[in-house]
Amino acid sequence: MTDTDVWLVVGLGNPGPAYAGHRHNIGYLVVDELARRMGSSLRAHKSGRADVVEGRLGAPGTPGPRVVLARPRSYMNEVGGPVKALTTFYKIPPERVIAIHDELDIAFGTLRCKLGGGDNGHNGLRSMRSSLGTGDFHRVRAGIGRPPGRQDVADFVLSNYSSVERKELPFQVDHAADAVETLITEGLERAQQRFNS
Repeated sequence: MTDTDVWLVVGLGNPGPAYAGHRHNIGYLVVDELARRMGSSLRAHKSGRADVVEGRLGAPGTPGPRVVLARPRSYMNEVGGPVKALTTFYKIPPERVIAIHDELDIAFGTLRCKLGGGDNGHNGLRSMRSSLGTGDFHRVRAGIGRPPGRQDVADFVLSNYSSVERKELPFQVDHAADAVETLITEGLERAQQRFNS
């Protein structure tokens, strides 16, 4: 692989079963769905700091771009180290990195695709910006909405989806996976037209 033919898709989340159902772990769920579409499963990378799978995304019968899907094994506030290690290993520039993450300022069930920007208080994005030396990577932002009432934001993102949200979650995960595929195969502008509702 060279930096001209491969993308790195990183699902942000916290490792371990205790965090699996949390709002903060939407990135992990989307990467799992993309791996399923590839017909593969993630395995430990030789760096020991992430689980990865390599393959292609796109319509059946049409070989799409090469993609590395990754779930860092570090906690959210330290995700930048594993991401940097993978970009170095695969020689991938930041503009061919896609971070999938939860977004408080977007309603649950909606998405936004973008290139660059700040971290908006998101520890995973902050860590990636620090380690990569730039914020100029793509983001697929999966809305989780703001906490109700006076609930603490940290408690909210580190809590499970509500029973109503859990019924809709598979649709959001599928939609976000579609957005990643569109971004890679058709470009950011097309992804924004289709998914930035």
